[in-house]
Amino acid sequence: QVQLVESGGGLVQAGGSLRLSCAASGSILSSSLRKWYRQAPGQQREMVASITSGGSTNYGDSVKGRFTISRDNAENTVYLQMNNLKPEDTAVYYCNAAGWRGTNSYNYWGRGTQVTVSS
Repeated sequence: QVQLVESGGGLVQAGGSLRLSCAASGSILSSSLRKWYRQAPGQQREMVASITSGGSTNYGDSVKGRFTISRDNAENTVYLQMNNLKPEDTAVYYCNAAGWRGTNSYNYWGRGTQVTVSS
């Protein structure tokens, strides 16, 4: 059974920083594409950042220059360093892992961690 567990969320003032972690247990391949998404109340879930197994990254326009995604393949863990946080970054942040195991695709989600940025 695969589980993704996010941690590191909390309440922070605008301009502050948080570091989210997503630990994977079970059969998550190091070749997985790992992503962070977020969903604010009343909003659609949006992709925040992604990272390939080789370390190539991609970011949503609203977080470019402020957020950094990284991964530790040996620990099956992905991180999201969030700097210069803004109130509009307030959301539940979800971790995602997707890839192929043989001819079968997989797509796993964590339960999310709340990030609240006060003005």
